[in-house]
Amino acid sequence: MHELIRANDPVLLSFAESLMKDAGIHCFIADQGMSILEGSLGMLPRRLLVDEDRADEARRILIDAGLGDELRTPK
Repeated sequence: MHELIRANDPVLLSFAESLMKDAGIHCFIADQGMSILEGSLGMLPRRLLVDEDRADEARRILIDAGLGDELRTPK
């Protein structure tokens, strides 16, 4: 899995997840359980992960939706 976004904003992550689902790209929001355990104080960000083979496509979709500033730098 390839990390595209790391954030504490649940609305941002929900929007990005919705874009991925609409495009048929499997995604996963990692660290949700840990965020809940820490009381949603924002200390532990959640991560949007997508399959490695669709990461470039997912990145383009997020940029087109105006979320380019939220993307992690590719490794």
